[in-house]
Amino acid sequence: MESSIENTEEASALAEAVESNKFKTTGDIAFYRRQKKLLPGNSPYHALLDTLELSDCGATLQLLNEENKVSLFVELFALEDHVIRIKVNELKPMKPRYEVPDVILNELLTQRLSIVSKDGLSVTLATVDGCSQVLIIAKPFRMDVRNQGELPISVNSLGFLYFEHLRKKSQDEVNTRGSLLEGKRKRDTKTQKESEEDLGLWKEQFHEFIDTKTNGPTSIGLDFSLHGFEHVYGIPEHTENLRLKTTSQEEPYRLYNLDVFACKLYSRISVYGSVPLLLAHKPKQTMGIFWLNASETLVDISMNTENKSALGKTKKLKTDVEVLPRTDVRWMSESGIIDTYILMGPSPFDVFNQYSKLTGPQAFPPLFALGHHQCRYSYKDENDVKQVDAGFDVNDIPYDAIWLDIDHTEGKRYFTWDRTKFPSPREMQEHLRAKDRKLVVISDPHIKVDKKYPFYCEAKSKNYFVMDKNGEVYRGSCWPGVSAYLDFTNPIVRNWYANKHRLDQYEDSTDILFMWNDMNEPTVFDGPELTMHKQALHIGGWEHREVHNLYGFYQQWATAEGLIRRSGGIERPFVLTRSFFAGSQRYGAVWTGDNVAEWSYLKISIPMLLNLSITGISFCGADVGGFVQNPEPELLVRWYQAAAYQPFFRNHSHTETERREPWLFGEDNTRIIRETIRERYALLPFWYTLFYMAHIKAEPIIRPLWVEFPEEVNTFAVDDEYMIGEALLIHPVSEAGVTEVNVFLPGMGELWYHLRTLQRFDGEQTLRVSVTLDSVPVYQRGGTIIPRKTQVLRSTKAMEMVSYILYVALNFENSAKGNLFLDDGHSFNYQSKNQFLLRRFSFKDNTFSAVCADERGQYCTDCVVERVLVMGAVRPTCVTAHCPDGQVNPVYFTYNVKKSLLNIEGLQFNLGCDWMLKLHY
Repeated sequence: MESSIENTEEASALAEAVESNKFKTTGDIAFYRRQKKLLPGNSPYHALLDTLELSDCGATLQLLNEENKVSLFVELFALEDHVIRIKVNELKPMKPRYEVPDVILNELLTQRLSIVSKDGLSVTLATVDGCSQVLIIAKPFRMDVRNQGELPISVNSLGFLYFEHLRKKSQDEVNTRGSLLEGKRKRDTKTQKESEEDLGLWKEQFHEFIDTKTNGPTSIGLDFSLHGFEHVYGIPEHTENLRLKTTSQEEPYRLYNLDVFACKLYSRISVYGSVPLLLAHKPKQTMGIFWLNASETLVDISMNTENKSALGKTKKLKTDVEVLPRTDVRWMSESGIIDTYILMGPSPFDVFNQYSKLTGPQAFPPLFALGHHQCRYSYKDENDVKQVDAGFDVNDIPYDAIWLDIDHTEGKRYFTWDRTKFPSPREMQEHLRAKDRKLVVISDPHIKVDKKYPFYCEAKSKNYFVMDKNGEVYRGSCWPGVSAYLDFTNPIVRNWYANKHRLDQYEDSTDILFMWNDMNEPTVFDGPELTMHKQALHIGGWEHREVHNLYGFYQQWATAEGLIRRSGGIERPFVLTRSFFAGSQRYGAVWTGDNVAEWSYLKISIPMLLNLSITGISFCGADVGGFVQNPEPELLVRWYQAAAYQPFFRNHSHTETERREPWLFGEDNTRIIRETIRERYALLPFWYTLFYMAHIKAEPIIRPLWVEFPEEVNTFAVDDEYMIGEALLIHPVSEAGVTEVNVFLPGMGELWYHLRTLQRFDGEQTLRVSVTLDSVPVYQRGGTIIPRKTQVLRSTKAMEMVSYILYVALNFENSAKGNLFLDDGHSFNYQSKNQFLLRRFSFKDNTFSAVCADERGQYCTDCVVERVLVMGAVRPTCVTAHCPDGQVNPVYFTYNVKKSLLNIEGLQFNLGCDWMLKLHY
């Protein structure tokens, strides 16, 4: 946390100063400098086709670097659901190289490969089903991966395969400098004379920090050419647009988890988390590249064109040279092995499912977590908490959880309470429980070095901390002062830490207390780039450089496991984390970190959250209003309106900002914020159902337009509006003082209905929409059905028995469909005891029906559907209800001719029953 910033100019200046003074540019990263010396072509790697061996699991072969004579071992796997895995390691490494554990949740079944053709120059392998073929070219080594006869991707076609083998320093001192850079291979002649020290082979320096590399240079790299693709996305987290840009003349995208306060916008600098998954999309195909490596990683992207005939296509005429776009993606990591998964799609949802099967689904959160959260660094004492809580009731604003930052602890010692400020924490929690609300508290990975702190003493006595290069407990500065850092890569430490969340271990905690993991990049105030030294040591002797991007992933895992154990495995946890990696979606939510109260940060939050969502982390959000600075009332209102339509919804502000409770900005603004939050709560059945679908089907909750409209090129770069599920389109207002915005409604043959006015519009057009401060454009897609609550109360728990209304938006075929998931909202009983309902609603042939969508579901509820609202309907003469007991009764309805709106009221259909409504003409 830094001091507050008073204006935009100061914030921008701070962001630039923070980056330039504290964080590296690529010129400071030795392994990147070494790899960037290579020019495309002339790869020294030669595939030894005679070493090719096939097994039931896949294929293996050796590569020889013809210049330094080091051999590599390649493993090729054709996995189920059209996934290709490629692993490259040294054939005979001096010692094991790090391979990322725990991220891959399921080892997918493999298909047997067979040889289709082979000669001295190449070999072609094919899967049993014949869908995929891999052409391996011997010299220089290259792989072309074909799917259904098409060539979407080539591996090492530019010749940037790079693998620094483990070696002893004495050998390098004898060898020429050229051998360290792969001998006579082409490289930039301007930098050929760099010394060994300049190349950072055995040590490198950044400011006063010297990184000594015991294992020497170990970096790896590989290039992929995506044929026909010019739109790529993903590799969060960066303050960038949705569509990734070329890095040819600029900095690459960096994946190295760092605490970058008030990060500069439109920057490729790494921030709090990393997901090394890149998605590529073109009409009729989506695919992904998942680079499984937890060390510092840089990604270069370049956009090119190529002759279509070069891909095996026949030109119609000799003069008719058809040119295709091509995107080249080059991955470079500091250490480890090459372990990459090519997700062949072909649809966006196929890619989401393929990735989810590897790294796990989005965790299904308790219902309260989807409500409105109120947080500040910090609420100062119990009375402050109670007054803020009461303020929501007085102002009739619903919320579900209040949060406490580090100042609730005793001297910033986690799992403790400041007994002066919080003398009765259990009583405070019971006060919140009585109102159906929760408490969330912070727990960071740094532990105060204090011989009177039992938590520290126990961890030290058990050797549970990260060690320095000399074998002593690694110490760094963070909020408590001198701190030690738990080694969460150690499963024994994770088990111990998880147990610390038990009610008998965490004094005065209750089962309505949930957790927030912050500063877990990890942040080290006096460390290089404000993080841990790379030569620090983890369990197994692995250096921190190998595991850095996994650190926050492991803490969130241990925390979530702790909350599950606390309830004996019954209750679903809620854990928010700032640092994350691939697979973090399994354990909870993520937010975008310390943003700024500026319009530009509101605008950039949209593509940032979309890139998180399409790379598996659906439960994501950004601090409402900006963490630092004081938002003007208009900005705060617009941020609430945007965040109410995003998965994680939390107001959070810095300790030196003015108080930001939603009733402090004047009566009119309070009214608008109240209405915005109440709309979120009315739509909670819709949100909850989307989270269930994300959990079981890996369907992103918020989606770029191209996901729902994959054939429409004009959607591919849109990132100022997005879809919520398949049913809602929102265009947040992210600029000051605007009275009109351009809203693009995609889809030839689609219908859209404005959610407030219910006015109908055709798709494939751009509307010039008038907006006032109390309006934001939201449209329901024709052909969808959305469940809502008929009444909003103070919390999600309080609304449990509130009846439902179904919004039916008809398409041109006069049909619509939708789902509703319902369970107890908090336990794992939906999973372990089938205590759930999944209902399918449909409207077709003038008949509305509600049926069971999953026969396993056995949940009982007294909740009912009270109303059905049909948009785009023709006025019927009569509507009859066909009840579960066989009775047929006429029901009351009204009809709005101007809006073509049919309102069927007075229904009392239990959610667990099958029933129908028929429209008669």
